[in-house]
Amino acid sequence: MPSRRRLITLSSAAAFSGLFVPSSGRADLVSHTARIMVGFSAGSAPDVVARLLAEYVRAYAPSIIVDNRPGAGGRLPLDALKGGERDGSLMVLTPGVPVALFPHIYTKLSYDALRDFAPVSTVCMVQYLLVVGPLVAPEVKTVNDFIAWCRANPKLATYGSPGEGTRPHFMSVSLARSAGVEMTNVPYKGGPLIVQELLAGQIASTVSVVSNVLPNVQAGRLRALATTAPRRASALPDVPTAREAGYPALEGVEWFGLFVPAGTSTEIVSGLNSAVRKTLDIDAVKTSFAKQSFEPKGCTPADFAQLFKSDLEMWAATVKAFGFKPMD
Repeated sequence: MPSRRRLITLSSAAAFSGLFVPSSGRADLVSHTARIMVGFSAGSAPDVVARLLAEYVRAYAPSIIVDNRPGAGGRLPLDALKGGERDGSLMVLTPGVPVALFPHIYTKLSYDALRDFAPVSTVCMVQYLLVVGPLVAPEVKTVNDFIAWCRANPKLATYGSPGEGTRPHFMSVSLARSAGVEMTNVPYKGGPLIVQELLAGQIASTVSVVSNVLPNVQAGRLRALATTAPRRASALPDVPTAREAGYPALEGVEWFGLFVPAGTSTEIVSGLNSAVRKTLDIDAVKTSFAKQSFEPKGCTPADFAQLFKSDLEMWAATVKAFGFKPMD
């Protein structure tokens, strides 16, 4: 049945994805299938992280499915999580932006991030790359080169983002403002589509999670000009940081975290937290994360709640400083 939702069960995907976790001989905290909802398309960075969790989380549920609900900048699964089952079978893997930034830029969010969700744990930290594609002249090798190219080609100075009010959008605006150039935002439903359009020469650039663009950067089809993290990406040691490139306004990293509906029992939240943190210590998970330039990072529910609240306050100040007009 056609649907925007891409639902992949572990049992049916076992033959090719290795996601099935056998249930025999286990005492699971949740007695039936659990579901991780992701607000981005299959193959996107949050989707990759969710599937690693689904593959390696042990003794939590007999099976786990990954439910992709792309669009609206990652809001759709959060809409569904509000008021969802509180038995531990429903969770959302999300970047920080939909819960920490969106409350400041949307006037009619269907959820209250503080009231409606219970933080479980951070899962990883991710960094971004400023990347240009074949639309940009081949001699452009640095951020300064790209800024000069944008000034010379104002009608072509575009960037793809997951939508207005997302972190890549704010980062691109920060870069443009600090450099004194005009750039046009072109919104898409997810990272894979942005990469396709970048490769096709439909847009000039994007600020993307490393994993979305890494294979094409390594193959020479895209050019990485800077990473937004305080240190260089291990997979791309020759790419300077934004600060090294002279554009500290582009600097910033993102956390991916796991939430369940508010009202879920402390026992379930604690059990899921423990399962996630144990998963992050598995060598195969660490290796998989490293290949994507993800940094595994778990924490207690209390620490995650504090980080979440801190980011809410930080984004409030950032949005005010930008003069960003809230949207419906």
